[in-house]
Amino acid sequence: MTLQEVKLLHAFNSWANNRIFDAVAKLTAEQYVRDMKASHGSIHGTLTHMVAAEQIWLSRWLGKPEPIRLNPVDVSTLQVLRSTWETSGYEMAKFLGTMTDKKLLETFTVKSPKGNTYTHTHWQAFQHMVDHSTYHRGQVITMMRQLGVVPPTTGLITFYRETAKR
Repeated sequence: MTLQEVKLLHAFNSWANNRIFDAVAKLTAEQYVRDMKASHGSIHGTLTHMVAAEQIWLSRWLGKPEPIRLNPVDVSTLQVLRSTWETSGYEMAKFLGTMTDKKLLETFTVKSPKGNTYTHTHWQAFQHMVDHSTYHRGQVITMMRQLGVVPPTTGLITFYRETAKR
């Protein structure tokens, strides 16, 4: 995987997350926090998990201690959560600005919350992070449908089609 491809995935992930945040902003407060019996309870819980995971991966790539995991209570509104995510996205873009194709092949080691140690290349971990967000965006889309709300399209092919027009 090349740096250009990683940057394209970052752009896709940002585009898709923005679509989700925009769509969720139209929900009522009750719908946004309603326990939908999903992996992370509510739409708010799921989005908080997504943002927290992106923060954790960025900290790992930067060689910093992992941040305290975001808790849905700590980011009590969609606006606060979105602002937190936008800050992380900016930091992610800055990090990618320091990367090269060669650095993407380098490995780093992480210790999971369960105490397991794993070694990954930077590009593998970045692909995983985007895949993780895609998975949870799909859960948010399902919850929106369960609420009777038409969700946005966040597929990669839609991203390619829309960005090709620009």
